[in-house]
Amino acid sequence: MDLHDVKWRKSSRSNSGGNCVEVAITPTVIGVRDTKDRAAGHFTTDRTRWNDFLTAIKSGRYSR
Repeated sequence: MDLHDVKWRKSSRSNSGGNCVEVAITPTVIGVRDTKDRAAGHFTTDRTRWNDFLTAIKSGRYSR
């Protein structure tokens, strides 16, 4: 899916160490890309999987 003309939002959790991601929310998919390497492209997922991912993060499943 082409997400060239959508609004990308930088994560509020991005830090000054360069670990930044951007998210684009459309009616059908969620796009994710690396802020410092936008030319590398992006991946997309559906809303259900994105919500599952966010829930897992908030529960600490992917904490360091």
